[in-house]
Amino acid sequence: MFSGIVQAKGRVSQCQRDALEMTLTITAPTIVTPTLKIGDSVAVNGICLTVTALQPDAFSVAVMPETTRRTNLGQMSVGSQVNLERALQVNDRLDGHIVQGHVDYCGQVQELVPDEHALRLLISLPADYQALVVPKGSIAVDGVSLTVVAVTASTFEVDLIPHSQDVTTLSALQIGDTVNVETDILGKYLARQVVLEGSH
Repeated sequence: MFSGIVQAKGRVSQCQRDALEMTLTITAPTIVTPTLKIGDSVAVNGICLTVTALQPDAFSVAVMPETTRRTNLGQMSVGSQVNLERALQVNDRLDGHIVQGHVDYCGQVQELVPDEHALRLLISLPADYQALVVPKGSIAVDGVSLTVVAVTASTFEVDLIPHSQDVTTLSALQIGDTVNVETDILGKYLARQVVLEGSH
């Protein structure tokens, strides 16, 4: 479990591909601390992955075909930057929102609009997920916990404050880029409950 508060930007230093499977090695000195162990979970662009190898300033993760197909990790190459967050500990503050690291869909950036010090992002929203995205609700974009500003029939908007622009990869996005989107788990349970109650 994660909070969507990015702890560091990492850089892909190695990318080994075998059909749809990948092994990514990510250089991230501030994440590779003495407490990081093989088997630990790290959110990479919002995807919960398991550490499979460690180097002094880098770690490796295995990316299986399902993840390659459903997320933007399949587009990674050497030099790509990624958002990183280690798994929450029981006594951690939940400064963002509950993020599972299970991506719902890949969205496309439709617009990037500077708004004084903020940066507005408009991201595509498929019909299957419209009920799970609400204004002032929470959403994770490439692992970053953000507040939904507005929702239309086919998009949602989030605004990046200067801090988020500085410490995450989102300010480097371009129109047409693909981002990993995870909707709020609380909304998923509520939507499921409505479906179950309607079937009785």
